[in-house]
Amino acid sequence: MAIACVATRANKGVDAPPVTVEVHLSNGLPAFNLVGLPETSVKEAKERVRSAIINAGFEFPMRRITVNLAPADLPKQGGRYDLPIAIGILAASKQIPKNALKDHEFVGELALSGHIKYCQGLLPVIVEARKLGIHLVIPLDNRADAELVGFNKVFFATHLQGLSEYLHGQTRLPGIEPGLEWIEAEDIDTHLCFSDVIGQYHAKLGLEIAAAGNHNVLLLGPPGTGKSMLANRLMQLLPPLNYDEALEVATLHSVAGQSIEPKSFYKRPFRNPHHTSSAVSLVGGGTHPKPGEISLAHRGVLFLDEVVEFPRKVLDCLREPMESGEVVISRAAAKLKFLSRFQLIAAMNPSPCGDIDNARATPDQIQRYLSRLSGPFLDRFDLTIEVPRLPPGALTKSEPSTETSASIALRVKIARESQLARAGVLNSDLTGKQLKQLGQFKQVDLLFLEMSVNKLGLSVRSYHRLQRVARTIADLQQSVTVERRHIAQALGYRAMDRLLNNLKAQY
Repeated sequence: MAIACVATRANKGVDAPPVTVEVHLSNGLPAFNLVGLPETSVKEAKERVRSAIINAGFEFPMRRITVNLAPADLPKQGGRYDLPIAIGILAASKQIPKNALKDHEFVGELALSGHIKYCQGLLPVIVEARKLGIHLVIPLDNRADAELVGFNKVFFATHLQGLSEYLHGQTRLPGIEPGLEWIEAEDIDTHLCFSDVIGQYHAKLGLEIAAAGNHNVLLLGPPGTGKSMLANRLMQLLPPLNYDEALEVATLHSVAGQSIEPKSFYKRPFRNPHHTSSAVSLVGGGTHPKPGEISLAHRGVLFLDEVVEFPRKVLDCLREPMESGEVVISRAAAKLKFLSRFQLIAAMNPSPCGDIDNARATPDQIQRYLSRLSGPFLDRFDLTIEVPRLPPGALTKSEPSTETSASIALRVKIARESQLARAGVLNSDLTGKQLKQLGQFKQVDLLFLEMSVNKLGLSVRSYHRLQRVARTIADLQQSVTVERRHIAQALGYRAMDRLLNNLKAQY
């Protein structure tokens, strides 16, 4: 029978489910039928494949051609099916040997000339092929994706004619050497160093605590005090990703149509979306759902500057992903899950006129301004750090700080290692049960914390977040137990609660 089967893979979020391209040639009037839930971009493959086969020097069979993309209930989109469809037609018409297709998968878009073009989002396909040990043929333009994975059974094709010669055993396709020795972690950027920040020692220490425990931070202060400057330098305190984490991040960027430079492979992402961003761009979604900013910031930092200017509904969309570390996007055709375990850093002014001490804004106006952020959203911040104006003379008399980002990063690294050795996770991910078993708190100190939480009117969630912050402070000081001074220091990083309580007192 004139039937051929070619293996390929679809794109479904960060997954790459298998797809079998079945080609059947039968007698009858010449026709080209494509079935299996193809979308418009896939249906157009008929014309691309026809021209590519003819221009590559092959004979296009003048018979009734039926191409089935199985499974039929899986939506298919994009031009990645062009190459397997063309290979299936050539195999069914006996222009290439069918047995050569065994243990091979093909992905690629075809130009009308027969050249094999770049395909977006192939990193999940390469990762899946590596798990199964299958020979994978992809466009040469996707070489960078394959080199990130380091899979030695991936081969690159540039033209349909050259691929035919490979399947006939007449030539070899180029591949890559195994290993990732050529990828090196990027050095700390000395142009963004904490030593550049004048004063703000309280804020610097708060960011050191945040980096050590992966805590969410809200920077609160007048304009021009260095909030954005501090937030951008937080990245220099975070350790590089390990290989598995880096591959997770690269996969999410690949699915979103973005590439990762080899020198940045182990670098944590830093995303800084504008306050006009929509909920879809921030969380993810669309007709063909793609990762949003929170997923592109996975294992890294999401910085929301002027957070009060973001629509309230958009910010509230972050609440669930901040707790679960993932976002689930449901559509009629499919339900997709994207990882989104990010560290949130936000910055804002304490009043609509910029400074809380400015007489231009009344307490009522300040209250309305701050109410743009919902209480449940504010509850997700472990630390709210005040970044005040510098005292008179600080700019001219201040000497350059000797505390560099590298020295702070070393303390952060030691603290993180102690957390992972104790619980297997960072302090921000500790559950209530783990806090009770591994936190090393004294009962009398927990009673002090509970009384403080009740006096400030905080929630039970804030009670546990304060415990995690205190545990991180103790880790930075290499203390086995959490003492009351650590709890008191954690309570000192509640600038927003103090501001709201002061406003209440003015009414």
